Amino acid sequence: MRNSIELQKRLMPDVMEIMKKRYTILQQVRHSNLIGRRALAASLSMSERVLRAETDFLKSQGLLEIHTSGMQISEAGIRLLEELEPELKGLFDLSELEDKLRRYFNLKQVWVVAGDSETSLHTKKELGRVASEALKKAMSGNDIIAVTGGTTLALAADQLHSQVPLRGVKFVPARGGLGESVDYQANTIVSTMAKRVGAQYRLLHVPDHLGEEAYQSLMQEPNIREIVEVIRSARIVFHGIGDAMVMARRRKVREEMITAMKEEGALAEAFGFYFNKEGSVVHRTQTAGLRLEDIQDAEVVIGVAGGRSKGEAIGAVMSFGHNDILVTDEAAAKEMIANYQL
Repeated sequence: MRNSIELQKRLMPDVMEIMKKRYTILQQVRHSNLIGRRALAASLSMSERVLRAETDFLKSQGLLEIHTSGMQISEAGIRLLEELEPELKGLFDLSELEDKLRRYFNLKQVWVVAGDSETSLHTKKELGRVASEALKKAMSGNDIIAVTGGTTLALAADQLHSQVPLRGVKFVPARGGLGESVDYQANTIVSTMAKRVGAQYRLLHVPDHLGEEAYQSLMQEPNIREIVEVIRSARIVFHGIGDAMVMARRRKVREEMITAMKEEGALAEAFGFYFNKEGSVVHRTQTAGLRLEDIQDAEVVIGVAGGRSKGEAIGAVMSFGHNDILVTDEAAAKEMIANYQL
């Protein structure tokens, strides 16, 4: 199929562009649930006249339903997207990006979605959906899954599903909370994931950043110590990736420490650790949660992040060498390939 797509690109580039356009329209409508033509045209940077012709065609094929309140994708449209998904990586030139990143960072699998999740909510939702699929494929009957916070992981939680209850699976937060929006906290995401698949979950009601004295005091509490032991035994770690300086300020790291981290080349933050371009840890925070050795001992570590500005950060965490699966977007993938000259 991939060879066939390459031939079609050379012989019928106009047809391939039409395919990409219609595929993108269906994906955007799918993620929006119900959307009006004007809003859809704006989100796709497409004129309403061109969009009307395309949506009328998709409706005639039974792929879209058009109501007075807006457009919805049909069941046939959803099935078509699912059937096309593996083949369309070639259409968007994503397979080559995946192969380069997988080989360079020695990963078991890389998933790249089209677009830039930093500028497109549609792409960010798709990133979350693919991340949820990657997690579901990695899960088995009696897993403990440690999950971090963040907006992309919240979108993944909203799209996780299972046809049968996964009663033997247990979701736990990888760390404490940052004290920001509750929707993006690890505790909330863990609860959502568990409820969506009929699994168990445990919560950790402690701050993310702890002083040594506070840490030692908390770890004397039997309930806290027990849940921390569960977290540290996780078989799967499902985590986001942040920009080092952004995350340091969100964690209220002292300015002198931020300056020191900059001098050491800190680019990325993941599960409370700060990494430079080579994947070395240049700073860590004290927390009642996953330690570095727990990440190294986990059987499956899945990193999820996208956006062009995150390319450096994602590459730094992948260079750490203990991720197995990366889910990212086209913009971040191209940035990584440029940074590491792949």
